[in-house]
Amino acid sequence: MADALIVVDVQNDFCEGGSLAVAGGSDVAHAVAELVRRKDYRLVVATQDWHVDPGAHFSDDPDFVDTWPRHCTADTHGADLHAALQPEHLDARFRKGAHAAAYSGFEGTANRAGGGQVGLAQWLRERGARTVDVVGLATDHCVRATALDAVAEGFETRVLLALTAGVAAGTTGRALAELDAAGVSLVGEPVLRT
Repeated sequence: MADALIVVDVQNDFCEGGSLAVAGGSDVAHAVAELVRRKDYRLVVATQDWHVDPGAHFSDDPDFVDTWPRHCTADTHGADLHAALQPEHLDARFRKGAHAAAYSGFEGTANRAGGGQVGLAQWLRERGARTVDVVGLATDHCVRATALDAVAEGFETRVLLALTAGVAAGTTGRALAELDAAGVSLVGEPVLRT
């Protein structure tokens, strides 16, 4: 079991009914919530897209590569974590992308108890974490970027594939190959949801 669980962007806008929904997002939310409730991890954190004005990241004519429909606007229902994830089960939330795209949870910050902000890598190191499991949405975008940054930061990193959902089969396959090549352990088989 890893020291920490990183729950990536399990937010309303990325689940069914949201503005940028991933097929199976709600199923992932409920499965992740069940894992979190088991308290198998010493540390559990969540990341959230928290867009204020991310510039060209939002587009009325998105290409779904670099530009996207408006989503996870700060302080909206769409940016909130899915209701299945109870805040009391989280040790911290790392918000990212206020004024930029920010796919990786390692680009986010959380509030320190005494004031100020802390990044995810520093927060994990301060608590002695050396190993992380990554789950959430979407496999081919923010899960991919978070796991790549985790291994680049020196954490032994696993992605639990049954607790992720990808946007498309092609981009998910390429993301998994990239993760494998970077030294990320891929646990289980990817679940293709339609």
